[in-house]
Amino acid sequence: MKQMEVTIMGQSYLLGCPEGGEAALGAAVAQVDREMSAIRDAGKVKARERIAVLAALNLAYQLADTPRAAAPAPAPQAPAADTLSTSELDALVKRLDEALEHDGQLL
Repeated sequence: MKQMEVTIMGQSYLLGCPEGGEAALGAAVAQVDREMSAIRDAGKVKARERIAVLAALNLAYQLADTPRAAAPAPAPQAPAADTLSTSELDALVKRLDEALEHDGQLL
């Protein structure tokens, strides 16, 4: 694993980086530096740790809010049992029984 020295908000860090990941790590560092600097420059938060936490939350929120075009669609899931009506539960049990009747055993 390669090591890269980076600077975030004027402080140097030595980070491990997989071979070929230098550009991606550099882009991530630049994004974190921009986010942290923007929070610091807004003047409301001074402590580096608080700035880092706020920046992490902002970036995580942006990531969660961004649709992933390249990611495969998640497999459809049945609703949680506490949201199913009695008739929906009965229908689900019936489907499971029908699917298992040909096999006869789960294991």
